[in-house]
Amino acid sequence: MITPFPLPTCSRLVSALLLCALAGPVLAEKADRAKPMEVLADKSGTADLQNQVSRFSGNVVITQGTMVIKADRVEIRQTPDGFHVGTAWGSAGAPVSYRQKRDGVPEFVEGVAERVEFDGRAEVLRFIGNSVVRRLRGTETVDEITGALITWNHGSEQFSVQGGTPTTANPSGRVRAVLSPRPGSAAAESASRPATGRPEPR
Repeated sequence: MITPFPLPTCSRLVSALLLCALAGPVLAEKADRAKPMEVLADKSGTADLQNQVSRFSGNVVITQGTMVIKADRVEIRQTPDGFHVGTAWGSAGAPVSYRQKRDGVPEFVEGVAERVEFDGRAEVLRFIGNSVVRRLRGTETVDEITGALITWNHGSEQFSVQGGTPTTANPSGRVRAVLSPRPGSAAAESASRPATGRPEPR
């Protein structure tokens, strides 16, 4: 099972905002855990059966149910109790990409970063370096988070984000979050009503 490292400390305000923004559980598709993992690569692949380590390089694509990870190279280790942990690296101009369906709702979580680390036992996924994670409903981006390090903890249903050194993609190095109102909330309903120019009757 590839699902995702310990949640890093970050601002209480940022954490609270993300918890509100990603309203409801942000759980990955549960059925994916029982699906076989498939790895495709253009250049090379090695498997050390004694140490339970596999390495692949060249346009690597990992799939497990609805989950898809694309990277330049990947190292995957299997723990004695059958969980997978690993690291995926991008190449110049081609970051690692991740996509997986949320459990029980027609939504997907997508992310890109220079490096992605995943830990099946801890159920945590880390996006490291020029990271962007989006929650999509169809083709609509519901929430978007940008930072140097974004951690998605499946088990606790939380995201956290940290800023970092300024880069070309993020000159300020600051954390950025675009948060949408929860569907069906008063804020969402108010935004969907046409403006009349006068207050509604009570």
